Amino acid sequence: MSVQLWTYTFVGLTFALYIGIAIWSRAGSTKEFYVAGSGVSPLANGMATAADWMSAASFISMAGLISFMGYDGAVYLMGWTGGYVLLALLLAPYLRKFGKFTVPDFIGERYYSKSARLVAVFAALLVSFTYVAGQMRGVGVVFSRFLEVDINTGVIIGMLIVLFYAVLGGMKGITYTQVAQYCVLIFAFMVPAIFISFQMTGNVIPQLGMGAKINDGSGLYLLEKLNNLSVELGFAEYTKGSKSTIDIFAITAALMVGTAGLPHVIVRFFTVKKVRDARKSAGLALLLIAILYTAAPAVAVFARTNLINTVSNQPYANMPEWFTNWEKTGLLGFEDKNGDGLIQYTANAQINELTVDRDIMVLANPEIANLPAWVIALVAAGGLAAALSTAAGLLLVISSSISHDVIKSVINPSITEKQELIAARLSAVVAVVIAGYFGINPPGFVAAVVALAFGLAAASIFPAIVLGIFYKKMNKEGAVSGMVVGLLLMLFYMLKFKFGIFDGGKSAVAGLQSDWWFGISPEGFGSIAMLVNFAVAYIVCRFTVPPPDEVQEIVENIRIPSGAGNAQQAH
Repeated sequence: MSVQLWTYTFVGLTFALYIGIAIWSRAGSTKEFYVAGSGVSPLANGMATAADWMSAASFISMAGLISFMGYDGAVYLMGWTGGYVLLALLLAPYLRKFGKFTVPDFIGERYYSKSARLVAVFAALLVSFTYVAGQMRGVGVVFSRFLEVDINTGVIIGMLIVLFYAVLGGMKGITYTQVAQYCVLIFAFMVPAIFISFQMTGNVIPQLGMGAKINDGSGLYLLEKLNNLSVELGFAEYTKGSKSTIDIFAITAALMVGTAGLPHVIVRFFTVKKVRDARKSAGLALLLIAILYTAAPAVAVFARTNLINTVSNQPYANMPEWFTNWEKTGLLGFEDKNGDGLIQYTANAQINELTVDRDIMVLANPEIANLPAWVIALVAAGGLAAALSTAAGLLLVISSSISHDVIKSVINPSITEKQELIAARLSAVVAVVIAGYFGINPPGFVAAVVALAFGLAAASIFPAIVLGIFYKKMNKEGAVSGMVVGLLLMLFYMLKFKFGIFDGGKSAVAGLQSDWWFGISPEGFGSIAMLVNFAVAYIVCRFTVPPPDEVQEIVENIRIPSGAGNAQQAH
């Protein structure tokens, strides 16, 4: 069978499975819609959390970015895994005991203020929409290559699938769909990695294959070979970074604390019965995530080496079929500047004739390595599973923020459960449409867009959560001031240095790098905005009225997570 036929088969079967699960697990109450009735087993929740966690950024884009950034790409691995540990061990048990399953709900109750709740809603929506834009782009990339439809059409198809199971099943449908999606995406990521590792080094374990000798008779280690190839083409050595230490630190910190403030992961700890189960599922999720995260650097090395060997100084007329197929998508391009018919791939922009979108590296990797058609199709199904699983979780955050935290808690507290459920579903529909627009008009590579979302979460939500748990004297004035200042500062920096809004648009962005504050990139600035948030919150707090005694007592109580029973119901 052809690659396309295999792809239609795999994608069709997985989509049918997702739809079947959605119909089976449709939500009948707001509790089922928001937190799956708090009846999910730790294993299922661990798998769902891992799928939620490993988005299109992890599956499609991370290894692609590492393959181009080399050592510098380690910031994504360190930041995201460190952030997950921070969330699971430091914050989640306390939030679980407090019993509020949305971030705005926690902030609204802890800071006894509708203003605090609304600021948190705005921040959660901004983070979630920025994050979901990356997922929708991932869906479009997969569809455009493997199903040979326009990227925009691919995004619309993805929107409709997510809409179906997110609106029908809510968190209950999403959780069990994500269990299936985890199985699909991890199998799809690891099978090609094992194949290519064995093909290039004779070692079937990708994590070990990356450090092994390449079996081309040269006697060189794979990383040594890649370093040599990179230097020959004018790039920095793959194993040496070019980013400044402060920028690496800032990006890693922003990704870590942004992770810990992500609303769609926090809600996961409410879908199980007890705090103990939440901890179990967090540990299981970490193990399940580690399978992909430890293999990603190896996949990046394999992809980069194979790409250079395949295209560098080779006749364009002799390029294999995969090259032509990716050209059609617009994500791979060749411009014969010197007219010699050979592909000049070099770090010198004046001479370089090849443009490669980072987001294609994982998806194209099996094709570059000439693996069987079913393996290539499997990767396409895995990419879709990764993107759709996270998109669904984010859409639920968006819909619950609007229906529960704005309509139920602020606008109309007397709304019935049935009306709230309708409002949640309608909010999800609106959210999908907006997410689709951003997927069609993305602000950058999947992982880069996602990094910005983490920066926004770090700048706004994380300090309010930490201070809310660990500093009982933090009041509403301090928390709101900190969130507003942190968020506005991050937005300004992002718009200026990532989008060039104040300097003539995107074409000016490259020239602004020398003006970065403290030498920190937009992806890492969330850590600076976070520190400003903490400082502003503390200063304002010292000059305003302390929180009521009953609030301080609640904070004292939630610091003892052990022995906490069922989370308090929201209704």
